[in-house]
Amino acid sequence: MLLAINANNTSSVFGLYDSSADLLIRAWRVSTRRDRTPDEWFALLVTLFRSSEHQITDVDAVIVGSVVPSVTTWLRAMAMQRLSIEPIIVSAALDLGFRALVDQPEDVGPDRLANTVAAFERHGGPAIVVDFGTATNFDVISADGDFLGGAIAPGLTVSLEALTSRAARLFSVDLVLPARAVGTSTVTNIQSGTVLGHLAMVEGMLARMQSEVGGGATVIATGGNAPIFAANTAAIHHYAPDLTIDGLNLIYQRLVPMPE
Repeated sequence: MLLAINANNTSSVFGLYDSSADLLIRAWRVSTRRDRTPDEWFALLVTLFRSSEHQITDVDAVIVGSVVPSVTTWLRAMAMQRLSIEPIIVSAALDLGFRALVDQPEDVGPDRLANTVAAFERHGGPAIVVDFGTATNFDVISADGDFLGGAIAPGLTVSLEALTSRAARLFSVDLVLPARAVGTSTVTNIQSGTVLGHLAMVEGMLARMQSEVGGGATVIATGGNAPIFAANTAAIHHYAPDLTIDGLNLIYQRLVPMPE
């Protein structure tokens, strides 16, 4: 079985795949800690596996897409030392089956590369992935499946933390979509400006991007904060919570094809 790991700045997702059937068996989301050692990552995995009917010894392949260099190092060491597996570390240097048509392809994050693969495989092109994580990423994919670029904006949680940490009389609130744009309390004012404001940014960016690619792009939402927005705008067509780890699985299948 394949263990696909998507390690981002705030959270990491582990996906256990039966690659022969392109089937996600189980997924777990945990917080990302930059100081977590290989042994600590392994202990965490053992605990997660114990919550299912599978064992860590079922894993015979590992693929890692990590945007945190120190975490990449620890996860690679964990796979090699505790699982005796040399993991695939995703980067633009691999044969991913598409072109990154940007100024510096080597700078494109592995999460965006995996999103490109999965979005094109599942929905075709052109497509736009909106990944609502620590940052809100917009990944634009051509009709041929190539990565065209996109945009990176501060994520919803980051925006709220920046606001409340710098304003003495403002405080953190639940990140829910308010019923009205005109708030009548401090809580609903913050929710309107932060959550509805973020949605307005997303809708505005999608409108501009659709215009630049000639329209008709399928928009897929993923990431931890995606559920807040996916059902509340016609600009988003699909919600795919496992899009990134699905992309990692597809990359693995391409690089290590199953025997005939």
